Amino acid sequence: MVSKSTISTEFLGLEMVSPIILLSGCVGFGDEYSRLEGFSNSHVGGLILKGTTLEPRLGNEPHRVIETPSGMLNSIGLQNPGAKEVVDTILPKLEPLETHYIANVSGSTIEEYVDVCRAFDDSLVAAIELNISCPNVKKGGMEFGNDPEMSAQVVESCRKVTAKPIITKLSPNQADIKLNAKLCIEAGTDALAVINTISGLAIDIDKKELVLGNRAGGLSGPAIKPIALKKVYDVYQVSKKHGVPIMGQGGISSPEDAIEFILAGATTVGVGTALFFDPLICNKINQGLETYLRANGLSSLDDLVGGLV
Repeated sequence: MVSKSTISTEFLGLEMVSPIILLSGCVGFGDEYSRLEGFSNSHVGGLILKGTTLEPRLGNEPHRVIETPSGMLNSIGLQNPGAKEVVDTILPKLEPLETHYIANVSGSTIEEYVDVCRAFDDSLVAAIELNISCPNVKKGGMEFGNDPEMSAQVVESCRKVTAKPIITKLSPNQADIKLNAKLCIEAGTDALAVINTISGLAIDIDKKELVLGNRAGGLSGPAIKPIALKKVYDVYQVSKKHGVPIMGQGGISSPEDAIEFILAGATTVGVGTALFFDPLICNKINQGLETYLRANGLSSLDDLVGGLV
């Protein structure tokens, strides 16, 4: 059982029983994972819904997922039923008292981001995460998240149409993540998610062809943890000056991993790929965090945030 007196935390004004937030794309639209015996959404601080676009999307051609050493490559392609279906049909079926639900918004134009944010503004979601690692069709396919100016434009535009807290999910596939964080903060983001997946390939040497149907994919899992930690540490040097919290993510699969991210500057930690090889990992992380706090005579996780010496 999660102990509110020790590992609870506040994030975006939301009281969370645990710093763990289940990541978008790993737990569907909120109820799938709660069907697992031994797990409840009430054991985690938040849950980010599957990425949602304005119109329904079928996603990419298979293969969509492939295991790699210490990680996973995925190229799902944002398969989803569209914002209207999510808001009108899926969200009302969720149990709002279990945890905090966070929408994940994607788009191929700034206008689409705005329209999807507007749709979620009058819904039960507690916050909105902007997935800016999407190709901007008006700019020849360049990802919004790899250009600090474009990233800030998305944030600024969405900020105007929603009163929900905004979390901007930063891409590691860019030259200057600190500049991107700074501009997104100035544009009005309330928090930063660091990091998104890292671009990668898989090749079938017998067929001499790329494995994923969409050619490239996003690498996640323990393989990217050192990179993610460095990015969280770098972004924290910017965000702490503005009081903007970080959700750290990228390969977290143990209590020790979570503690490292918190020490690097994260207030909450995202768990995703680890759920595929250890579905009950969140309970283990919660217990490990409690044990660490007791062993070190600490009363709150807040005492650890950015606590490197």
